[in-house]
Amino acid sequence: MTGNAPAVDGSPSLADALAEGTVVLDGGMSNQLESAGYDLADALWSARLLAERPEAVVEAHLAYCLAGADVATTASYQATFEGFAGRGIGPDRAAGLLRLSVAAAREATSRARERGVRRPLWVAASVGPYGAMLADGSEYRGRYGLSVAELERFHRPRVAALVAAAPDVLALETVPDTDEAEALVRTVRGLGVPAWLSYTVAGGRTCAGQPLEEAFAVAADADEVIAVGVNCCAPEDVEHAVAVAARVTGKPVVAYPNSGEAWDARARAWSGGRTFAPAQVEGWRAAGARLIGGCCRVGPETIAAVAATLAAG
Repeated sequence: MTGNAPAVDGSPSLADALAEGTVVLDGGMSNQLESAGYDLADALWSARLLAERPEAVVEAHLAYCLAGADVATTASYQATFEGFAGRGIGPDRAAGLLRLSVAAAREATSRARERGVRRPLWVAASVGPYGAMLADGSEYRGRYGLSVAELERFHRPRVAALVAAAPDVLALETVPDTDEAEALVRTVRGLGVPAWLSYTVAGGRTCAGQPLEEAFAVAADADEVIAVGVNCCAPEDVEHAVAVAARVTGKPVVAYPNSGEAWDARARAWSGGRTFAPAQVEGWRAAGARLIGGCCRVGPETIAAVAATLAAG
């Protein structure tokens, strides 16, 4: 099956690793870049640095690998042909930048090995939702007014560019509704690269309001999808969603919420307090989570604590 191919660097496949135990994901790319002094107040967000400062992206990945993350998730969440075109970057250069996002993550895993990391490491190519390209917070609402076929046409070229760079897995992430999930599952069929599918949720439903049972069922029969779950949601919404995902699909579950702060799209700022506590991951694992980490505002120190908590359990 697609998901059982070995990783590019000779590590076991991620699917095999999930069958054996728990894998630690990294945390937020943007907060790590901001902590290094980079201003990401931009529609391209962290993807802008792929063009301007790719070394900064490598260093951000490396920080997570050294902290204990087993998966480096690329800086391609907000990287799209349309978004790059708005900056005068043509399709050939845009495709090159998408491929560079995978190469940067791969470079970081190589440097981690040079620094003594011996555990398996994987590269996940981030495929953000259509709303990420709009840069107006739409990924937390969904329902863009596009059909499944239109969403598939949007995603297919960028997924193809990422696949050409040979990531170990595609991270179809922060998906707000079932229409986009269906489009993404169609997009990855037959590509030869496994994927995980994770929704952004609130109060036991997708951000677009659909029941989680309906949402996770979209990927239940897709062999290419090796894990399903949630990301960039409040930590308190994770455990219920994980249990539903495991029950509906029988697949390993992915869980990487944000810090618990809320994103204000109009102000382009985070507000509220942090509620992510590393001890919470024990409950997520008990509910069925096997890919566990953090999303926005979760940094290397927290990922180190998550890794230690999972290793101790």
